[in-house]
Amino acid sequence: MTADEWGREEGFRREDGDSRGEILSSEPVQSDLDDVGLRPRRLDEFVGQEELKEHLGVVLDAARGREQTPDHLLFAGPPGLGKTTLAGIVAAELEVTMHVTSGPAIERAGDLAAILTNLGERDVLFIDEIHRLPKQVEEVLYPAMEDFQLDVVLGKGPAARSIRFDLSPFTLVGATTRTGLIAGPLRDRFGLVERLDYYSPPELQSIVERAAEILKVAIDFEGAEEIARRSRGTPRIANRLLRRVRDFAEVKADGLINADVARNGLALFGVDELGLDKVDRSILESIAVTHRGGPVGLSTLSISVGEQTETIEDVYEPFLIQQGLLQRTPRGRIVTETAYSHIGMAPPEGLASDAPLFE
Repeated sequence: MTADEWGREEGFRREDGDSRGEILSSEPVQSDLDDVGLRPRRLDEFVGQEELKEHLGVVLDAARGREQTPDHLLFAGPPGLGKTTLAGIVAAELEVTMHVTSGPAIERAGDLAAILTNLGERDVLFIDEIHRLPKQVEEVLYPAMEDFQLDVVLGKGPAARSIRFDLSPFTLVGATTRTGLIAGPLRDRFGLVERLDYYSPPELQSIVERAAEILKVAIDFEGAEEIARRSRGTPRIANRLLRRVRDFAEVKADGLINADVARNGLALFGVDELGLDKVDRSILESIAVTHRGGPVGLSTLSISVGEQTETIEDVYEPFLIQQGLLQRTPRGRIVTETAYSHIGMAPPEGLASDAPLFE
């Protein structure tokens, strides 16, 4: 029995025909239509991450020259920096189909087997949040990544037997916001592991200007600069702020986004001059006012602001720490004098801003 025959027997079927360049998803993809249109399709269109682009370009060019699949790729970094976009670029550069799924969506080994048997020659399988794969699913993935083979157990008890199927060569692209939670054996099977860094304001300005051209938004240099400066080093946020300022400009101004329109629009939507939003300020004010500057444990802080601990730790804390507004100490989170100044308060006496930090 071949993998295709087993897949048909189990009710999974790959449609005939040439599907190169398409994106097939094993789960509903909820994405703003504007975001889809704004994603660059080729590596030379991707702004920023110069070192990563150079490494990836070499890997893809070498694979094309050998007419083989490139090594499996792992992209790590905070949300919104372009991990999914890079996966799509890999598929587009190789002119193959990209199959999209996520770690939490693959609950059983059979779910992964169904996806793997549907992969065509040299296809790209993109698994978002790959660190959330169950352990039993990871074990099925190991031989698939190394040998392009799938081990399937038929039957139960003493009569159970294992059958190994051959899979079409494919490239696995994983994305994670928490590299440390990926099991060592899985991480070691990726041929290229790259971390995405936050973007500089000039890079974000280029992204805003490119997005404005695609969306047919009238924007000048100062308007794009103002949006980029408040985008927290993240392209996803830059594109979102551009769309909100576009709405403001169309309703409250003459449609042109200049520096004043950008400032007024961002102020209306609660984004201040540092790029902090309502939740950021709520975190700072909770520590500063309710807990007199801290230290505050993550669980307590989560309850105070009504956000999940993972969201605070992965989404909000990195930027606040980078801006010098928040510190993590062995006893908990504390705010700095800079944070008090930003929220318009005087720091209390004995503020523990010199407390030892986590290494």
